[in-house]
Amino acid sequence: MQFQNNNQRILIVDFGSQVTKLIARRIRDLGVYSEIITPKNVLKLKDFNNVKGIILSGGPSSVTKQKYQSIPKSLFKKNIPILGICYGLQLIAKLFGGKIKASKKKREFGRAIVVKKKKSLLTQKFFKKNNFVWMSHEDAVVKLPKGFKVIGETKNSRLTIIENSALKIYGVQFHPEVTHTNNGSQIFRNFIFSICKTKKNWNLTSQKKRLIEFIKKNVNKEKVICALSGGVDSSVVALLINKAIKKRLTCIMVDTGLMRKNEFRDIFYIFKKKYKINVRLINASNIFLQKLKNVVNPEKKRKIIGKLFIKIFEKESKKIKGVKFLAQGTLYPDIIESKSYTGSKSSKIKSHHNVGGLPKKMNLKLIEPLKEFFKDEVRLLGKSLNLSKNILYRHPFPGPGLGIRIIGNITKEKVRILQEVDDIYIKELISRKLYHKIWQAYAALLPVKTVGVMGDTRTYEYTCLLRAVKSEDGMTADYFSFPKDFLDEISNKIVNNVNGINRVVYDITSKPPSTIELE
Repeated sequence: MQFQNNNQRILIVDFGSQVTKLIARRIRDLGVYSEIITPKNVLKLKDFNNVKGIILSGGPSSVTKQKYQSIPKSLFKKNIPILGICYGLQLIAKLFGGKIKASKKKREFGRAIVVKKKKSLLTQKFFKKNNFVWMSHEDAVVKLPKGFKVIGETKNSRLTIIENSALKIYGVQFHPEVTHTNNGSQIFRNFIFSICKTKKNWNLTSQKKRLIEFIKKNVNKEKVICALSGGVDSSVVALLINKAIKKRLTCIMVDTGLMRKNEFRDIFYIFKKKYKINVRLINASNIFLQKLKNVVNPEKKRKIIGKLFIKIFEKESKKIKGVKFLAQGTLYPDIIESKSYTGSKSSKIKSHHNVGGLPKKMNLKLIEPLKEFFKDEVRLLGKSLNLSKNILYRHPFPGPGLGIRIIGNITKEKVRILQEVDDIYIKELISRKLYHKIWQAYAALLPVKTVGVMGDTRTYEYTCLLRAVKSEDGMTADYFSFPKDFLDEISNKIVNNVNGINRVVYDITSKPPSTIELE
């Protein structure tokens, strides 16, 4: 889905960076409409009248290779300000006659300190003492193109910030879009307002009307079934579609047997009683567990769950005359980690059940109103739709449910164990008033048994892993630092109350290098 927006906009050319969507996010946070486009589709653009600025993203390609991704040099002659980030900077330097080298000795990954060399509109109010920026590159510009000057440098990269103010072309080697870069949003603020002279035109809550109109236009007079899991994403989709087409919506909740304790009962009641939405509950737990029997590969699990979901929805849709659409709560991060949404060469991390797990041929057309939104943006939409707070502020929960939190093969007994552990963990976080300080918390069941002692008896039971992370958007995350007494008490409570667990561990890995979920 792309919004039809005739207002001023910033174009982001996606060269395959895993964090390209964060650029769009930062610009929208500043109140300006942004649109992501592939290098290939730049060639197809005929109208640049409303394009106020262009940003070239980072990416895995290298301009030192014989073949590399590029854009027409004619784009630089349109008098539209251009900002290159990482690969984007190197591409600008290459196209204007600079020199780029691949250097394993002077590569930069992670934090670096950038030092001011000259004044620039791009860096107004950006430089501070110990200005940390986030680097991720091996290639570096070693010879400045003619007409450009150096604005900032780091220890290993002399040409970290460059500009040609006459041509309104700028480049930064670091990633201002990630939270690891101090004051990174100031770079975007300077670019879109001081350089591009753009006016604010994007207000997230106002997008509710745009989304409702989008649904009305695309669905027309057809009927829709919505995959309702009870999470904030699918719940917001259900409320949006209900406002757009009302009685032509049927929400279907599939009990996979892989959800949290009492989850389906509670969510079903909220949507049926509070929102008066037509909801059908399908008990398919035995089918899912049977199909997942002895499957240990997480990608296979996701694909099995995705395909089974679609089969069930198609089967149910046949019972409702005139259904043509399946609605899902797919978000930006789902698309990023499953495949390149824009068609660029970003590397695939893992598939999601509602993205990479879908079969190639479907009898239903997909409608995904939220696939250009991040989680916190969806929560703001949900708030404007008066979504229940119990759902609105719930932690993210994966579509495959506990299926990817039970590492290895899945059994009914393992599901029971994990549901009990998860229930104790989440309730304890709520009672301690820690739940809303955490982006996502969950328990996972590890595929190993260890020896323990309870009383005078030897035990040989499973190990459960607890995870809790802090994040703004799910793209990067750090583990939550619990007080020691909390870890002591939660471990004791789980071991004493859940048969089958005799060991509890806490995951202290950030994202990157890990992902938030284990699988």
